Amino acid sequence: MERLFQILAQSIKAVKAFKLRTFFCLISVALGISSITIIVAATEGAYKRALEIVSRFGHDSLLVLSGGDEARALGVRQKSLTLDDVEAVKHAFPSAYLVVPMASMRDVDMSYRDRKHRSRVIGSTSDYSHAWTWPVMQGSDFTEADVRGLRNVGIIGQYLSKRLFGDENPVGRHILVRGIPVQIVGVLSERGTSAGGENLDDRIILPISTVMRKMQNETKYITAFRVRFLDYENLYDRAEELRLFLRERHGIREHDPDTFRIVSPKEIIGFLVSLTGSLVIFLGITGLMSLIVAGFVLANLFLLSVKERTAEIGIRRASGAKKRDILIQFLGESVIITTAGGLLGFIAGVLSSRLLMLIAEFPIHFSWKAFAVGMVLSLVVGIIFGLQPAMRAANLKPIEAIRT
Repeated sequence: MERLFQILAQSIKAVKAFKLRTFFCLISVALGISSITIIVAATEGAYKRALEIVSRFGHDSLLVLSGGDEARALGVRQKSLTLDDVEAVKHAFPSAYLVVPMASMRDVDMSYRDRKHRSRVIGSTSDYSHAWTWPVMQGSDFTEADVRGLRNVGIIGQYLSKRLFGDENPVGRHILVRGIPVQIVGVLSERGTSAGGENLDDRIILPISTVMRKMQNETKYITAFRVRFLDYENLYDRAEELRLFLRERHGIREHDPDTFRIVSPKEIIGFLVSLTGSLVIFLGITGLMSLIVAGFVLANLFLLSVKERTAEIGIRRASGAKKRDILIQFLGESVIITTAGGLLGFIAGVLSSRLLMLIAEFPIHFSWKAFAVGMVLSLVVGIIFGLQPAMRAANLKPIEAIRT
């Protein structure tokens, strides 16, 4: 064991002595490891974000959107869902304990005194906050009496509250929404961003009757409705039953596409995984290429080092050093450099990921897995690409080495 420590001490001295070789090997390994680190962290972050969003979306919930996939791809706003559909679903599905309609409008002008802002307007029933498990933190929700009476009352998100009211309490205040005075009765708790990056806190919720009649001049069509089931373990069976039910109600023929879209927790996870996939592929190829290049750089620099240190190797062999001692020393130098490069690469990955989160708001989550993968790959590169130079050094004949 003492002999091994002496050999490793020689390796550390050599790493310090050949500074230029060490520098180039460190940088090349660090570049590859930083990319791999970001990949692992991005993958973990995406799955963590997916689980968070699914938790907020509701494991017992489905969201039915107006307009099929073909219409959305063409940018056509297809009106297909109605208030009658909502009532029909309530009667047809006994396990659906909440069926909440929504009418949505984007980029609606609203103002409070001299402050103006464009935000999203959602028309819904008094069950909106329950349907989305989104509690009202200040004030109260509007009531079914407000919906029946087409009253101008609403609850707002945290971001919209800050934009219009700053630190002022918005409850009881009036704002203008498309020129219509609306009294704020409540403020929703903070929600964050959706899977698609939309700021969920930048919105106002009004009675659906108010939005449809006074803003959309509409009495029939809605944007979407949300369903929550008691038997959530059969959620995907219920989703298929709901799809077939709506197809039959809308008179859609067998080979024609759906005129609506059903979103479930599975679709949300799939969306985030596909979003992460492009980054993982790009960084994966870049990272592996960088590691391979780093390995070849290390191997070539070590082969040059063996040639330069031939006399040193010969003297050591003549002084009693065995082949395995020389092999362990050179492999030790290689592994020490790549391990240090792995640590440097992990730190660089953490710092660069912060920049990625700031620019693209991409979900990144570092854990022991990212660190472990980086360190294991560093060791593998050090052993694989350092083995040939180490064997060449070990196989040098003492007498010929000293002569050289």
